[in-house]
Amino acid sequence: MNRYYYDFHLHSCLSPCGDDDNTPNNIAGMASLCGLNIIALTDHNTCKNCPAFYEAARRYGIIPIAGMELTTAEDIHVVCLFEELENAMAFDSEIDKRRIKIENRTDIFGNQYILDGEDNIIGEEKYLLPNATTVSLEEVPELVKSFGGISYPAHIDRQSNGIISVLGTFPETPSFDVIEINQKEKVDEYVKKYHLEDKKVIISSDAHYLTDMRDKENYFDIDDEPYSSALVRSNLFKLLR
Repeated sequence: MNRYYYDFHLHSCLSPCGDDDNTPNNIAGMASLCGLNIIALTDHNTCKNCPAFYEAARRYGIIPIAGMELTTAEDIHVVCLFEELENAMAFDSEIDKRRIKIENRTDIFGNQYILDGEDNIIGEEKYLLPNATTVSLEEVPELVKSFGGISYPAHIDRQSNGIISVLGTFPETPSFDVIEINQKEKVDEYVKKYHLEDKKVIISSDAHYLTDMRDKENYFDIDDEPYSSALVRSNLFKLLR
C-alpha cells in the first residue's frame, strides 16, 4: 500500500469559467508542484480535453483520470469519473446528444478551448458548456455505470449547483456511495446533519484557476504492486465503488 494524494475536480480552459492558463500541461505541472499524485480533469459537460490531459499528466509523472462535471436537468453538478479514457470519450458523445445547445458568448462567459497534448489550440466548443443537460439526477448513476464510470454529487457544501442547496436535502434516491465536499472543515457538519455516515467522502478543489489548486493533503492508500498507473487507477475505482 502506498499513499496517493489526489484532486478529482479540476477544470481546464475548455470550461468557460476556467482560466485560459488552465491548459493540460499547466494543470499537470501545478499538480506536481502541489505534491499531488493522481488527479482528474472534470470540465463542464465535456471530456474533450481529457486526451491531451492524459498525455500531459504522464509527462509530469501524474496519474490521470478522465472525468466530467455533469450538470443535470435539475441544475445539480455531479462528478463523473472513468477508469478508461475510451469510456470517458464515449460518455462525452452520449452527453453531447443530451445538451441544450445555446451558442457561447465568449465576451460574457469566456473561451472554450480544445487543446492537444502540447497545449496547442485545435478547436473551440461553439455551444455553452455549463448549462443544464436533459439528463435527470435519477438517471445519472446507472448511465455513468453503463460507461464503466462512477458518479457522485459535487461540492454538496456549496450553494451553487449543490445537491442539497437545490433539493433542500440529500435524497435517498438515486443512491450514491460517494459525496464530494469542497471545504474539509465542513465534513463533520454535513455528514452528521444529512446522515451521510455510510458515504465515502472526497475532498476536492473544483479549481478553475491554477492558483486554486491545493497542496497535498487528501489521500487514499492504494495497493500498487506490481506498479502501473493502470493498476493504481483500477484499485482506486474498486475503493470508490
